[in-house]
Amino acid sequence: MLGSQTPTGISTEEHGTLLTFIIRRIIAGFFIVLGATFIAYILVANAGDPLTNARQLQDPAMRENMIKSLTTSLHLDVNPVARYFLWLRGIGGCFVGACDFGKNIQQGDVTSDLGTYMGTSLKLIFSAIALAIIIGLTVGIVTALKQYSGFDYAVTFLTFLFFSLPVFWVGIVLKDLVAIKFNNFLQAGAVFTTAWIVILALFFGLLAYSVQSAPFLRKLTIAAIVAAVVALLSWYISSTGWLLDPKLGIIVIAILSAAIAAGVTTLTAGLANKKALYSALSTAAVGVALYYPLLSFFHSGMNLWKLLLLLVIAIVVGIAVGYLWGGDDKALNARTGALTALGISIIIFIDRLMRAWYTYSNNPEIGGRPLATASPSTPNLVGDFWIQSLDTLTHLLLPTITLMLISVAGHSRYARASMLEVLNQDYIRTARSKGLTERTVIMRHAFRNALIPITTIIAFDISGLLGGAVVTERVYGWTAMGTLFQNGLQNTDPNPVMAFFLVNAILAVLCNMLADISYAALDPRIRVGS
Repeated sequence: MLGSQTPTGISTEEHGTLLTFIIRRIIAGFFIVLGATFIAYILVANAGDPLTNARQLQDPAMRENMIKSLTTSLHLDVNPVARYFLWLRGIGGCFVGACDFGKNIQQGDVTSDLGTYMGTSLKLIFSAIALAIIIGLTVGIVTALKQYSGFDYAVTFLTFLFFSLPVFWVGIVLKDLVAIKFNNFLQAGAVFTTAWIVILALFFGLLAYSVQSAPFLRKLTIAAIVAAVVALLSWYISSTGWLLDPKLGIIVIAILSAAIAAGVTTLTAGLANKKALYSALSTAAVGVALYYPLLSFFHSGMNLWKLLLLLVIAIVVGIAVGYLWGGDDKALNARTGALTALGISIIIFIDRLMRAWYTYSNNPEIGGRPLATASPSTPNLVGDFWIQSLDTLTHLLLPTITLMLISVAGHSRYARASMLEVLNQDYIRTARSKGLTERTVIMRHAFRNALIPITTIIAFDISGLLGGAVVTERVYGWTAMGTLFQNGLQNTDPNPVMAFFLVNAILAVLCNMLADISYAALDPRIRVGS
């Protein structure tokens, strides 16, 4: 007999099974982390002598006092196994809000250092993984749909190239080519030479040509139009000095909003679904109408929580507009409106950040060189929410790209292979033979199933990026968890090393648990209780 249904349409039995699964995985994850930290602690405890530097002090009294102090604070007079449980007791205090990761060799508080550094490292990691997932999946799916095209071959070459490059080398090259050269370019007036305008036009023209599946003449015509538009935009940007004081403005916002509405509708419902299209266009119209009021509102004490509240309101408005248009599938209209509202909110946010660019780049602490090459923030920088946000983003840019490029290479390859495998399945051929549109076949049948194996890769990549961040942080001079880990290794200091390892282990377990839960959401045939 079927169980009673919840408002979400999922039976109470399925809810109970999911809850049981999560509890089981949390318990299993706890013991996995426990075993992993025990092995790591024993290895670290036997990796060297933390008293090496103290024994080299020339003054006998100072040497004796230092050895005694370190022995007491690090419990070096205790067997490593017993010492692990002393360390574990301090970690157990996290359950009651009293974490104690111990002391380092300099007698500093590791808990305090971890609290300071962890936010910086996680900000970098999740920025990189978010962009890697979006770009990697998009590129992988497009190359699968354009198999053996020029675009496919070019992406394949680039992904294998990025995948083989060492992280530290990519970071050094980006510092020179992107940050230093771009800052010099801005200080020289941000003027494109004729050669660069031609190069940009040819590049985007070739890109437009390679992604099309059309007759030669049509492909060539569209590529020529794209190249001409890029050349014209490049000339405009150069002649007006737009890069020195950028902004989008109401006209560009309106054009982009309409494009977002059309794009979202194409992906979610198809342009033939008039109700969904009207929902998206109406949401876009509301966003454009609120453009100037929002710019005025942004000036009055903006902070992150107000920004998130505005985003929630925008999504709710998009949902409401979708429901008001009615039709046979109000939920589809609401989803289309919500996604459109999200996209328009992002471009309005970017426009407001652009308007702070001139003030930020000419700040005395920045000195006309806004792209940072070192540290996670600019010391002594004074400014409002927008200035501080720009500072965070400009410092995140290069380290995020460095980590992202390696991950994008892997994600795009897996996405391409997974999509190609799904497209060759019998149910896809059946869907096409039934007369379903290509959009319906790709978005409703192929895309969702192609995501299942990729979910595992993403889960592993998140925890793996923490290791890559150690090198990246070193290249860009960030003082974060990578510094904590490296200093711990160099000084044979167990507590900082274990703090880094514990965060990494918890991330790995959580990400894999989320991946398992995602399987059930992506494929109804998979049940978490099976």
